[in-house]
Amino acid sequence: MDLPEGLDWVHGSPAGRAWLAALPTWLAECAERWSLRVGPPFRQAYASLALPAEMPDGTAVVLKLQYPDEESRHEADALAHWDGGAAIRLLAHDPGRRALLLERCQPGTPLYDLPPDRALDAVIGLLPRLWRPAGTPFTPLAQEAAGWIDRMPRAWERAGRPYERRLLDAALDLLGGLASSQGDQVLVNQDLHAGNVLAADALPVDRGPWLVIDPKPLTGEREFSVVPMVRGPELGHSPAAVRHRLDRLSAELGLDRERVRGWTIGHTLSWSVVGDIVIPEKVEVVRWLLDGG
Repeated sequence: MDLPEGLDWVHGSPAGRAWLAALPTWLAECAERWSLRVGPPFRQAYASLALPAEMPDGTAVVLKLQYPDEESRHEADALAHWDGGAAIRLLAHDPGRRALLLERCQPGTPLYDLPPDRALDAVIGLLPRLWRPAGTPFTPLAQEAAGWIDRMPRAWERAGRPYERRLLDAALDLLGGLASSQGDQVLVNQDLHAGNVLAADALPVDRGPWLVIDPKPLTGEREFSVVPMVRGPELGHSPAAVRHRLDRLSAELGLDRERVRGWTIGHTLSWSVVGDIVIPEKVEVVRWLLDGG
């Protein structure tokens, strides 16, 4: 298969190679099951294989075959819980193959194509529509944070102590305090960055023109839900840009700024080391928020 370059990392593990070996069969079986005419994969892929497709009546859809990681395990459940609204609609689901049939955003322009403040306007309009009460089967943020606290010191040592110990200590301290003192629990998405919001111009006004894709859902307080937008480089990567997003999203969504800042520090540092790879941009965000607030 002609896989996107962003999926090259899956060759590096036995589980990844097994998934790659199964993909051609699963793709063919899903296309037959749902009577799809499938096109070449979207190139912007890092954690799944997504392909444009058409149903027999010409409806434009997306066939998505997920890499079997834990963070996206309940993506289909989140989309079903939102039931369209501010997120793409789940049309069908094959849990055994981790396959999702989704409505397609058209034209599919990413949110980061907008000027940064207009993109933030769109996010501020979207998020309250996603904050729905939720429980089972979603993982609680407190439970997920306990896992980050447990894994981060080992990942830091294994990666050769790639950043200052003070960053690690601060993140661990913040995560422990925040996890045990949360507000109301709603469905939150730990990967809601400006590349995971796409234009869907043909939708009714109560749904469009922007829809969320690729959720990695948890249940947690609202302050956590803006973390990926605060830290994400898509709308500008500088101390001023990060603090501006922190200030605007906190103020205009009625969120506690210090809790948003703390969650951003903790979650961003926990995602800054992936296997043997250190992501320096994430470490920079943590340093900026610790040193300049």
